[in-house]
Amino acid sequence: MKIAANLSLLFSELSLIERVVAAAAAGFDGVEIQFPYELAAIRLKEALQAADMPLRLINLPAGDLISGGAGLAAVPERQDEFDAALQQALSYAALVRPALVNVLPGRLAEGLEPQQAMVCLINNLRKTGEAFQLLGIGVVVEAINPLDMPGFLINIPEQLLELLTQVAHPNVRAQYDFYHMARQGLDVKAGIELLAGRIGHVQFADVPGRGAPGTGNLAFKPLLDALRASGYDGWLGAEYRPGEAGTLASLGWLSEWQKG
Repeated sequence: MKIAANLSLLFSELSLIERVVAAAAAGFDGVEIQFPYELAAIRLKEALQAADMPLRLINLPAGDLISGGAGLAAVPERQDEFDAALQQALSYAALVRPALVNVLPGRLAEGLEPQQAMVCLINNLRKTGEAFQLLGIGVVVEAINPLDMPGFLINIPEQLLELLTQVAHPNVRAQYDFYHMARQGLDVKAGIELLAGRIGHVQFADVPGRGAPGTGNLAFKPLLDALRASGYDGWLGAEYRPGEAGTLASLGWLSEWQKG
């Protein structure tokens, strides 16, 4: 499996364009970026081409989610904002050509019933899956642990599977994050097995500190073996905090994983 550097967390002392170059020099196979929209799409495209680095994934704009709000995807009153975010992502992706776009479900908005939020989210995922299918770009949706992000709508693999079943669109799959599952004390391997055949992208960090592999207590080899056994042949996204020593000092795991 190929490994992408998440440039929103890795090489963060550099500009985004410099991070692309640094990831290539460090030996990563490609990159992913949470929210690249502050950089003009043509500039990112040129940087990716110059470094010969494929872009694996970007996120759909999520409104106020990162600053503590509900986000856009599951809030009926923010439908116009979600639609604008979708159009922004479509325009951006048409130039930079990510393999995948991730839609963050968001938090349950104040005063909203969970069922209302889920109906909104399901409809928006179908709409997004359809729109990006025309560009040949896949859509993924992820579960996030409620310890780091209280109130998040989708936390566990069972909820993610139910959501995908309700969406029922061939262009919408799961983004499975080892860190978010292990942070809750869940059986990460069991989640892989539950979602087998529906996983479109995988991200990882060690637990509990969200650092590089080897800085915590998560056993990665059985999880990588389980991914292969499930038939997953996609990418792994290194979405961890490298620590004070910097990204390069945190990459002792990379060459061994690439051999595997």
